[in-house]
Parts: sequence; structure tokens; C-alpha cells
Amino acid sequence: MGSTFNGLVGLIILALDIWAVLNVLKSNAEIGIKVLWILLIVLLPVLGLIIWAIAGPRGNIRI
Repeated sequence: MGSTFNGLVGLIILALDIWAVLNVLKSNAEIGIKVLWILLIVLLPVLGLIIWAIAGPRGNIRI
């Protein structure tokens, strides 16, 4: 049961990270800033997602 829960949490974090990266790519920020945000989100999935949610560039994307 524990491994199933951990796998589900991992998939949710992965989906949120992909959504955050897509939002960064759709934003009007400069290319260098986009690269830095994407690296932060990919290298630090949970912490990067939290930091992006607070201070990151937003795009105009709907899922």
C-alpha cells in the first residue's frame, strides 16, 4: 500500500512539474530566465515547483 501511495504522489508531482514547465515556456520572460526557471523546476521538483508558484513567470495556458 505504501509503494502505491508513493507512486501516486510521484505522478502528481511529475504532472505538476510538466504543467509548470509549460507555463514557463508560454510566459513572456526572456529565454535566459525561462531556462533558469526550467532548470530549477527539473532539478528540484518539489522545491522548484513551490518557488515557481510563488515567484515564477506565468504563461497563458489552459489544460
